[in-house]
Amino acid sequence: MAKRKAVVCWLVLCVTVIMVSNARDANGALPAATLKAIAKANADGPYLGIVIPNLFEMNPLLNSSSYKAAEIIDFAGRRFRFGTVEEKKVILVMTGLSVINAAITTQLLLSFFDGKGVIHYGIAGNANPALRIGDVAIPLYWAHTGLWNWQRYGQGPEDELAFESDGDYTRKIGYLRFANYTVKAAACASHDNLLNNVWYQSEEVFPVTGTPEERQHAFWIPVSYAYFAVARQLKGLKLESCINATTCLNYTPSVNTVFRGISAGIRLDNAAYRSFIYRKFQVSPVDMETASVALVCHQQNTSFIAIRALSDLAGGGSAESNEADTFSSLAADNAVAVVVEFIKNLSSSMLYWQD
Repeated sequence: MAKRKAVVCWLVLCVTVIMVSNARDANGALPAATLKAIAKANADGPYLGIVIPNLFEMNPLLNSSSYKAAEIIDFAGRRFRFGTVEEKKVILVMTGLSVINAAITTQLLLSFFDGKGVIHYGIAGNANPALRIGDVAIPLYWAHTGLWNWQRYGQGPEDELAFESDGDYTRKIGYLRFANYTVKAAACASHDNLLNNVWYQSEEVFPVTGTPEERQHAFWIPVSYAYFAVARQLKGLKLESCINATTCLNYTPSVNTVFRGISAGIRLDNAAYRSFIYRKFQVSPVDMETASVALVCHQQNTSFIAIRALSDLAGGGSAESNEADTFSSLAADNAVAVVVEFIKNLSSSMLYWQD
């Protein structure tokens, strides 16, 4: 039965290759040679997808003795690298900076390749005062906090948002009031700000298990519970504390499973906003890509986890400090160390697990 299914799938792919080959000049579809390479790769699958923001974070994995490289397929401006990590088949792909690139790349990975699970890793800023530079944070939930409804000046928390009654927007998640961050206003009995309030919003999602064009809403996206259980086993993993012989942390970084992480198309380097989001959402890592990867995997019903190493306290400990420039390479190395150990600990039955 399995052999017959494989033959049928191969025939369908061959027909697709022929059709696209004949039509590619007219409609800009993928070249036949690319589709043939994809079909050949999928015949050797399934794979664990490893999605990485940039080459700076990818290179430590490419240079790791645990990674064995195989073929490469380039299309749609992306490079899909096939190989193994700890003898498990993987596809590595770099997204590029921020939420749009991360979403596009993850969708390409899951649409064209036989990927049954996704690991996303990289470095991140930190909003949690209990964690430190070099630590690795693995959240249970992720949210995109860059989708806002910006309320007009003169309105407040009791006023309904535009299109709220249609179900497009909500006041349930909460808001940021700019007037709360006015400086040099101590002498005033009250103060205001023309920027008023921004309200955080859920994303519209269209799961493959749902009905097309019937939207659902999601704010906090859980990672795979099975993957998270494996991540919990990594808490004692030894991480690096030195960049070189002269630059070291005065402690040994640790692996931490945490409650929440957030992403937005914003490079966060502001202590006031860092403190606000920690109080509001109890988050640890803050970055620019993970929530997009999470949302795509959620919609595609694909197991997912994110591993982020902390390169700095977002906004810094002082105006002069710039920890990210100093410790980003250490954080990238620690992230890769945890990814490799995570994959090593995945059993065959859990490798392509779906919660």
